[in-house]
Amino acid sequence: MDKNMTTTCFTLDGYRVVRNLGVVRGIIVRSRSIFGTMGAALQTVVGGDITILMELCEKTRAGAFDMMVDHATERGANAVIGISYDATEVMQGVTEVLCYGTAVEVDRIAEA
Repeated sequence: MDKNMTTTCFTLDGYRVVRNLGVVRGIIVRSRSIFGTMGAALQTVVGGDITILMELCEKTRAGAFDMMVDHATERGANAVIGISYDATEVMQGVTEVLCYGTAVEVDRIAEA
């Protein structure tokens, strides 16, 4: 599935939903390493962006998104609409990141 066929909206411009294939999700549970925690603590002393944690967060979100797209592809979808993220700390230093949406089959709307 083309990742450009994903959106947080419930419609895709120029397409119509012809079949709803249900909820799809990608879940990553990740912890910080002791080195990452120490590096982030050092960066807080200096101030500004905490790049170590930013990279970890972005990598985790991207992984959850990719898993959701794979789940949608397995269901036969060519698009995912209504995408959202959620994060929960499941224990100290361990976070679950969930990316979910609705897998759909869409057709291009013919222009008049």
